[in-house]
Amino acid sequence: MRSTHAPIPPPPSDTEGTMDNHPAPGGHSVRTRSQHQRRKRIVQAAAALASRGGVEAMQMRTVAERAGVALGTLYRYFPSKMDLVVAVVGEEIDLLESSIERRPPGAATPSSRAVDVLMRATRGLMREPELADALIRSLIMAEVQTPFGDRMTGLLLRVSADGLTVDDASEEQLDLAGSLASVWVQELLEMLRGRRTYDQIQRRIETAAARLLADI
Repeated sequence: MRSTHAPIPPPPSDTEGTMDNHPAPGGHSVRTRSQHQRRKRIVQAAAALASRGGVEAMQMRTVAERAGVALGTLYRYFPSKMDLVVAVVGEEIDLLESSIERRPPGAATPSSRAVDVLMRATRGLMREPELADALIRSLIMAEVQTPFGDRMTGLLLRVSADGLTVDDASEEQLDLAGSLASVWVQELLEMLRGRRTYDQIQRRIETAAARLLADI
């Protein structure tokens, strides 16, 4: 969903043990910011590697080296490769949500707004098919809980049902939006395998959305 993975400049060496461990009085925010920046650097490094060689290229030691952190530091943030994959997916969804906030779907019907979001996500992911394939395949085989389905469901509810949240939605509304998100993931996989064109995916998503969201 990002436009491109810009080259990551050589990072500073891992400085844990200096500022992080000995903050100045009132320096909690400095430590938190430093940790956030380090985590973001790790996720960006992982995404850049995956965009070129899939999950196989996302070796933990390689990610640590690219991000400029010690391997032990990487494992403190992300105990496994799948945890790292989940974090990359989270960043992709963050980018999609930011795009939706900047330019909300303007279609008149709930199903058309949902289609707008899903096809926007498709275009973003397909700019980097290696990364998209790595993320989707890994999430399908994930042995850890992932936020992907829940966040996509929540996003579809918000755009199709006038800001409806997951907490306020009925069980049926959650099921309908979740089903549409699942259809999209499967169609995206078919596209990555070369079995669907973009136009075919859009037509199938439009059909599914019209049926599933007719009464949402």
